[in-house]
Amino acid sequence: MAPWHRTAAFMWSTLAFLLCFAFAFAADPGPEHAISYFDNAPTRLFFFDDTTSVIYHDAIFGEIHVSHDEGKTWKRADDIPPGEAAMFIEHPFNNRVAFVLTNSYTHYRTDNRGKSWRTFNVPELLAYVGSPLSFHSDPKKWEYTLFQATKCDTVSSGEQCRDVTYYTKDGFASSPQLLLDDVSRCQFAHSTKDFKHDAHEDLIYCVAYDSSATIGSHNIASSRLYSSTDFFATKQNEDLGIGKNAKGVVVFAIVSKFAVVVLKDLTPGSEGDMLFYVTVNTKEWAKAHFPHTSQARLRENAYTIVESTVHSLAVDIVLQDLTTVGTLFVSNSNGTYFVESLTDTNRNVAGYVDYDTIYGVDGVGIANVIANAQDVERKMAAKQLRSVITFNDGSSWDPLVAPRGTCSSEPCSLHLHSVTDLHDYGPVFSSPAPGFAMGVGSVGKALAPYEESNTYMSTNAGLTWTMVREGAYQYEFGDSGTVIVIVDDEQPTDSIMYSTDMGRTWNTYNVGIQFRAKRLTTVTDSTSQKFLLLGQVTRQSQQPNEGRNAAIYLDFATLGRRKCGPNDKESWYARASTKSECIMGAKQWYTRRKANADCYMGEKFHDPEVHDDTCPCEEHDYECDYNYVRSDGKCVPTGPERIPSTQCTLGTPDEKYMGSSGYRKIPGNKCQGGSRMDKPVSKDCSGAEPLEGAIVHQIHPFFSDIVQSAYFRDSKTVLVRLADFTIWQSSNEGYTWEQKFPEERFLAFYMHTHSNERAYLITDSNKFFYTTDTGRYWHSSEAPSPPNTFGAQVLRFQTKSDYLIWIGNADCEAGYNCRAQAQYTWNNGRNWRLVEDYVVNCDWARDGELRIDSSQILCESYADKKGSQVFFGKDNALQLVSGTDYYATKTKLFDHVAGFTKFSEFLVVAEYLPMRGTLNLQVSLDGRTFASGNFPPGMHPDSHAYTVLDSSTNSIFLHMTMNEFPTPWGNMLKSNSNGTYFGLSIENVNRNNEGFVDFEKLAGLDGIAMVNVVSNPAEAALTGRKALQTKITHNDGGTWKPLSPPSVDSLGVKYPCKSAGCALHVHGFTERVDARATYSSPSVVGVVMAVGNVGDSLATYTESDTFLSRDGGFTWEEVHKDAHLWKFGDSGSIIVIVNDEEPTDHVLFTTDEGLTWREFKFTTEKIRVRDIVTVPEDTSRKFMLLGRYPATTSSVIVHLDFSPLTHKKCLVDNETPGHDDFELWSPSEERDSLCLFGRQTLYHRRKRDVNCVVGDTPKALDNIVRNCTCTLEDFECEFNYVRNGEGKCVLVPGTTPRPPDDSCRNGEDYWYERTPYHKVLYSTCEGGNRIDRGTQHLCPGINGHGKIFWTMVILLPFEIAALVAWWWYKGRTAKGAARLPGGNYSRGSGSGVMATLASVPWFLLGLAGIAVKYRDSNRESVWMGHRERGGYRDVPVDEDAQAVYFEDEE
Repeated sequence: MAPWHRTAAFMWSTLAFLLCFAFAFAADPGPEHAISYFDNAPTRLFFFDDTTSVIYHDAIFGEIHVSHDEGKTWKRADDIPPGEAAMFIEHPFNNRVAFVLTNSYTHYRTDNRGKSWRTFNVPELLAYVGSPLSFHSDPKKWEYTLFQATKCDTVSSGEQCRDVTYYTKDGFASSPQLLLDDVSRCQFAHSTKDFKHDAHEDLIYCVAYDSSATIGSHNIASSRLYSSTDFFATKQNEDLGIGKNAKGVVVFAIVSKFAVVVLKDLTPGSEGDMLFYVTVNTKEWAKAHFPHTSQARLRENAYTIVESTVHSLAVDIVLQDLTTVGTLFVSNSNGTYFVESLTDTNRNVAGYVDYDTIYGVDGVGIANVIANAQDVERKMAAKQLRSVITFNDGSSWDPLVAPRGTCSSEPCSLHLHSVTDLHDYGPVFSSPAPGFAMGVGSVGKALAPYEESNTYMSTNAGLTWTMVREGAYQYEFGDSGTVIVIVDDEQPTDSIMYSTDMGRTWNTYNVGIQFRAKRLTTVTDSTSQKFLLLGQVTRQSQQPNEGRNAAIYLDFATLGRRKCGPNDKESWYARASTKSECIMGAKQWYTRRKANADCYMGEKFHDPEVHDDTCPCEEHDYECDYNYVRSDGKCVPTGPERIPSTQCTLGTPDEKYMGSSGYRKIPGNKCQGGSRMDKPVSKDCSGAEPLEGAIVHQIHPFFSDIVQSAYFRDSKTVLVRLADFTIWQSSNEGYTWEQKFPEERFLAFYMHTHSNERAYLITDSNKFFYTTDTGRYWHSSEAPSPPNTFGAQVLRFQTKSDYLIWIGNADCEAGYNCRAQAQYTWNNGRNWRLVEDYVVNCDWARDGELRIDSSQILCESYADKKGSQVFFGKDNALQLVSGTDYYATKTKLFDHVAGFTKFSEFLVVAEYLPMRGTLNLQVSLDGRTFASGNFPPGMHPDSHAYTVLDSSTNSIFLHMTMNEFPTPWGNMLKSNSNGTYFGLSIENVNRNNEGFVDFEKLAGLDGIAMVNVVSNPAEAALTGRKALQTKITHNDGGTWKPLSPPSVDSLGVKYPCKSAGCALHVHGFTERVDARATYSSPSVVGVVMAVGNVGDSLATYTESDTFLSRDGGFTWEEVHKDAHLWKFGDSGSIIVIVNDEEPTDHVLFTTDEGLTWREFKFTTEKIRVRDIVTVPEDTSRKFMLLGRYPATTSSVIVHLDFSPLTHKKCLVDNETPGHDDFELWSPSEERDSLCLFGRQTLYHRRKRDVNCVVGDTPKALDNIVRNCTCTLEDFECEFNYVRNGEGKCVLVPGTTPRPPDDSCRNGEDYWYERTPYHKVLYSTCEGGNRIDRGTQHLCPGINGHGKIFWTMVILLPFEIAALVAWWWYKGRTAKGAARLPGGNYSRGSGSGVMATLASVPWFLLGLAGIAVKYRDSNRESVWMGHRERGGYRDVPVDEDAQAVYFEDEE
């Protein structure tokens, strides 16, 4: 081709290329970008709200850089010297103001978004806290600021520092003034936009230390919440509604519309639990209640208040120690009642939780749960995370819907990385762009690692998702979602990608340098077309003399798009799902650009405006009104409704009033019309609360006999089971009743022993029902098998409340291999795993005080596992097997047993010795190693039946049967602290044929107990007629004496007491119908009631009268003729009694502990009352009479409400106890000695003659005034010694004393030879006459060696080292050796209210006679008998032989 032709062709092709390029460039010119370089990455990158100004804080160099064009250009703040900027804090309510705090006394403030800075000075240095400044939210008071500083004083040992708070009203234009000294945090009550209230505009809260606390050495008990409205010229202690017990404050925070206070529970035995108090109006504080509180315990550093809505609080709690598995709880509208929302939530060790809400869309949140939570907790397995989403504020959760076509197996859903694996700042998934959400994750059964994940997007707030790019990308939304920018987050890159059509197509833009992305952001409301990308420049792209941290400014306004018009926009409704369109009574919608519109919104700094279309009101828009509670989804009254004085004034029988429907609209709910559940309803005036002084009663007949009843602890809800297999529930202490699931047949119900809010209803099939919130809602679940018919307890409970053991029937339809099979669940019945077949009993080894491996399961099962268990006998050995790791690793403990039980801190096994045909007692403290006990001559358990009675005072009481059926009685033995030695406490204690013993400790007063003894053993053995006498001990069984009789009866007639043996005798436990009825109550310490008589021996029940003691049994008075049932209420401010000899139509009650009695007639048709029931804590004024009509099979419950008797609340002054409506009482006041158990203890109780309501009034804790010198009452007989007729301890004939203990294991200077006495273990006496100490000997050790010994030690170090090495080797080879720490092994006293309350009912139910029945009759145990009493098992094997404290030798 000719040259000119080639030239022409080249020119035409070049022109064509340029035209094409120009056209392409005009079609999409791409964004504009600019790059700025910094030496260090920013500690804070902050956009001033609704402005183009940005702050870049380099904390390493202490510099502030400012940009006023969204990051395009930057300038260092020259007003702040280099190296000074330690902290940057923006003003949250004024977008022009910010502060830079330094490490000196001079700080900086800007009023023009960083253009200039001026200094201000403070008196003290900055405190190292997260938020040293607190601001007032009122725009008119934006200069009101609190400043937290640290003040140090010079002392002899150096410096002593504390935090102080200053305040300014002019933004530090003048010197700040001292607000409060010795604080940990101060905050304005008006400091957020959501916390709306009408409190004083200057109200300030401070968490500070009590002025009585020593500065520099604070005790948590001195931390309180104070408030002031005059900048602490005067201050008020916020009592949170609990009086002066509001101490131990750890946290104060304002979250959404709630103010939250967390304080440490300082009551004994609380184990450091946190208490949670909430207010929504600053006036009324309420304790937040969590379900199954024994497990959902707030512990320090084990809970997180996550992002909450304006409707509810959300709290994630670690339920188990040393784990990163949580449970999410969501509150009601006022933050006081929480329900379990989501289990097994993922969190990290720092407390961050994988939970994030979708911005601007009410009720939508995304969380990650741990699919293999059990393996994570047990085996420290790697977590398998799954993502779930809620559209209704946590009421329900669903998997994230995977993009179409991405699932090849089931289950399959989308899972996203969240808060604990954060790769950017700000909201994890969403932004203010309406409905847009993005995330990095994977599709499948569980979340893949970040580097193996892809990037997904939703345009409808999480309903559906699409994959936008393979690989992990950071993302950001701009211009209300019309521009989406992403950048590679796996490896260095030189480009970004962007989309202008909601992610359908993507364009790539090269920024010209290689960098590793660190953060992608824009203005806070995502309305700008400009973005700021932070990255670290690779070494290859680093510019000369420039830092390696780049701030890349991206401007997409240069794309050339037109501004959107009305036709380019659409109304987008949040939650298009039909089942969740409305939340809080409204449908939310936003205006946003259509996906296919090629335009930009251009509404910069105009926050997306939410619109609400009101919805018709439905049931979920309402909550229970005040004085109503939720019961199975319905709101029922807690009692009669209090009405205004202007209503019900006519007194006519048919008079009506307009009262509450039981419902109220949730505050803030916007629904209109529809269901008006809060509309007042017409009610009979007869059902309203009567005037003060009256009594309310309701009678509820049932068509069948009542066979089981129980309250939820700390609740007003009670369950009853009838003989016709129905279950009824009352949520208001028996005022109203409803039948649960009428279509089912119920065999029993169980209250969770470690979780107050949980109960289980057992049907005759695989189905069971459970509640986790005291019966507010019940849920059905499937057990692995029908309940067993072999007499084994169907359900066993653990301290981890979701862990259950179920014992059911297996293959019993066919009959060939019918057996009892045990399975366990770790998630409250959702999944089950086999434990063992052919079992008689399986239980968790760990208990409340038996602190051993929580994964250990103990099972009694037959050795030969073939055939039908129905026909098994003694020839098939019953083995005891221990399985750790939830029975995955099994160890046989005993070849043949009669049974086992857990008792306090002891694990007790009845070992059967087939060669001798006898039983042996084995006791363990660790569930692995066992030892036998030592007993007095003729009292070894291999030849006697026995019953374990109690172990609440560091010793075990054991009843050894000495005379068998038909008139059984025996001797009561008491052990040393580890159960290895038992000595005789008292002889001939009465027992019945079922193994129950007339022994009972007084609730709330450790060491005081009463027994009935057979005074005519020789005659009774021949005639079968026992003559019983009552004895009492005030030193834990060391000595016993008769009950002192009153001088006159209730009518003032003098008792004809002439003989020396005349005393008061009372009927004991063996005669009670309800095992839970007790002499005393921990709520009214020292007050005891009993039925008995004054004379030489106990009369028949119908010939007895009713007696009362106010001093722990020291003195008594007859309060009424005839035998009565009794019940304490409202901490003793009311006592109710009812005739127990014949049908009656009335009760008697007293408000002065028996000084006067009043009668209340509740029916015209007499009923035979069998029991009086109230809440287990005896703190209510409402009672239930359980009875039946004579000559019928029907039963009746009578609800009695004594609340209207008086509305006067008892006054309490914890600072000066005894100067209010309460008295300080000591059980020693009626004795010659002022001491009991070697100490004088004062108890706080209501004065007898004050008529007031105790309720939940916080009382002072028991106060030990002083320890006393030792007296004779502080000692009891040593092992193998008994008291003679003169009360002296003498050696039992044919026995030898125990050898001396010269171990000096506790570092004593001396050891003493044994005497016939040893000190009562529970006594704390000091000095005095130590009759337990014989000849004194010097202990080996520092005090027991002279100069020659120490010379040898110095000269022969190698020999000594060799001896130590040999000893260590010998110790290591002595596997399984038992270490006996002697008699000073201690534990918690268990003397708290609930521990003492449980001492009687619980010690009767868990041990129901395994050995008496095994040896005497070998018949099946009663499965759920009314007679059972928790924890008390009549075992003919010594239930406390030798409790030895073992330590792992390895």
